[in-house]
Amino acid sequence: MGCIESRKIRKQKLEESIRAAIFIQKWFRRHQARQEMRKRCNWQIFQNVEYACEQDQAELYKFFNDLIKHMPQAVEAGNKCNSQRCSGLEKSGTLYEESGDLARIELEVPIQKSHIDLMIDVFRKKRGNRLHPKYVCLILREAAKSLKQMPNLWMVSTAVSQQVTICGDLHGKLDDLLVVLYKNGLPSASNPYVFNGDFVDRGKRGLEVFLLLLSLYLAFPNAVFLNRGNHEDSVMNARYGFIREVEGKYPRNHKYLLSLIDEVYRWLPLGSILNNRVLIVHGGFSDSTNLDLIKSIDRGKYVSILRPPLMDGEALDKAEWQQIFDVMWSDPQASQGCKPNQLRGAGVWFGPDTTESFLKRHRLSYVIRSHECKPNGHEFMHDNKVITIFSASNYYAIGSNKGAYMRLNNQLVPHFVQYISAASQTKELSFKQRMGIVECAALKELAVRMREHRDELEEEFQKYDPDDSGCITIAKWCFVMESVTKLGLPWRLLREKLAPGTDSQSVNYIRTLDLLDTDVIMKAEADGTSVMDALYANKASLETIFNIIDADHSGEITLDEFEKAIDLLVTHMPGVYSKDEMLEKCRMMDLNGDGKVDLNEFLEAFRLSDLHRKEQQEEYLRKRSTTKSIISQHPSDSVTKLADTISKNTVIIERDIDPTDCEAKDVEQKS
Repeated sequence: MGCIESRKIRKQKLEESIRAAIFIQKWFRRHQARQEMRKRCNWQIFQNVEYACEQDQAELYKFFNDLIKHMPQAVEAGNKCNSQRCSGLEKSGTLYEESGDLARIELEVPIQKSHIDLMIDVFRKKRGNRLHPKYVCLILREAAKSLKQMPNLWMVSTAVSQQVTICGDLHGKLDDLLVVLYKNGLPSASNPYVFNGDFVDRGKRGLEVFLLLLSLYLAFPNAVFLNRGNHEDSVMNARYGFIREVEGKYPRNHKYLLSLIDEVYRWLPLGSILNNRVLIVHGGFSDSTNLDLIKSIDRGKYVSILRPPLMDGEALDKAEWQQIFDVMWSDPQASQGCKPNQLRGAGVWFGPDTTESFLKRHRLSYVIRSHECKPNGHEFMHDNKVITIFSASNYYAIGSNKGAYMRLNNQLVPHFVQYISAASQTKELSFKQRMGIVECAALKELAVRMREHRDELEEEFQKYDPDDSGCITIAKWCFVMESVTKLGLPWRLLREKLAPGTDSQSVNYIRTLDLLDTDVIMKAEADGTSVMDALYANKASLETIFNIIDADHSGEITLDEFEKAIDLLVTHMPGVYSKDEMLEKCRMMDLNGDGKVDLNEFLEAFRLSDLHRKEQQEEYLRKRSTTKSIISQHPSDSVTKLADTISKNTVIIERDIDPTDCEAKDVEQKS
């Protein structure tokens, strides 16, 4: 009996152990699934918000395109504008002394490897990392002169080197560039590089990245190939930070330096062809992309890709312009076909069939492109015939993604190296802390984007809340969020984050609005740049519009000229405003009441309209503070706690860059 009883006990314990193991396994799988869902949700927020902002900028392109298409005087007006704007190389601007620390190094032409070593040592330091402006000018001028002699498509070969390294977007991430150079070595005849565009914007060290890449090109002209990206464009720079960066680092010389930077942009080649078999371009291509046509384009006309070139009394060749747009802005898609890229607002989505046809037409094996951040730094698509390479690690936030570069041997077999820069910072964090940082950064980006639509959100919420309870159903909350922001996000999953502390049956939308009004979100909005700010900062775009409307080139726009322009816009670009409403807005631009609008009044109107918008927001906030609603009388602790968490988790500590402070590993080729 004792033996039987003992077996029963052992069997019972075994069953309990199995049940416990199954329970732990189920819990772990659920935990893993939740973590994966959080990661995907955060990634979708980052990417959709990023593309929505680029879509705003692309609207400038569409606006100019429609002006050119429907206003005959556009060409002549553009000629007048361009005739007044000479090349940056033709200007002999006066350089002024800059205050603060400047690096005590001297550069001279030709740039040598020793100069590169000095620049890297200077740039990696947190303090005193600015070159003297005369050396910045020297690098920009020499690079523009040299690039001007290059073809539209670089011809790259592995005949001598037996291999080539390709880097994707760097976006002002100097630490990633230094990691690549540390791991892979400086360029040489046996170690050539192709850098595939988007060197600047978003990151804080875009100028250093740009100057270092140009210096590498000057020092190793047959081993460094620089392709233009969609962010090598002053219109994009006005929105995404590079212009502000240059102004901050060289406040007394920034205008002249920016004119030289524009000159470099205009002469950057549009892509590279490796061994006549692999195309390397920043974005991609469309079903109408023609490499022979791209080779023949006068790329010097395109100082800005988003602002049309109107030169030499000739109308803009829109088909030619579209060729450049498609190689700079396009993205691959899994489905067949080729269609306008609605997410970015420019370029196309191209499918596997488009890729197959393009490769066959141009006798190519595959295409390497960048333009999209990928979690692992690279991605294969279209049966491995489209490879995306992205070289900026920690792009959205610390721990958000790996960067990568790729090496191709003379058989064009790809080999990838993944890395994360500033690895010591992430090593100090637990997995939960890393997830928290990425999640908070995503919420911050999203909330800043939502603030642009704050008034619309509240108005729509209140339509579904006739009793002024402050709560609506989850379905209605999700509908409002998507219909107003148009971001295509999983709003049900985000409900608890954007309306913290609400129950499972309804959503307290007041808490969503309160989150948008917290200091951390409002400060982040103030630190950013709106489309209006960017357009005003890039006054050349506004001047072009002014000259187009000013049909008689008198330097003033009359009401009749406004009316003719509006007639064309209403006919060909129907919008939300009637002709009378637009005429009234034009009258409001006449600040001195003389019946005409000069250029200063035109520019000032844009500044004042943005100021008026901000004043309306402040007035609305004051009005809300006096509301008698019970909910608004008791601010939610959950909102305050969330805002505090976001604030703590998005603080960035700047340090000297140590290229050895990285995690890197080789990745085998995908079969």
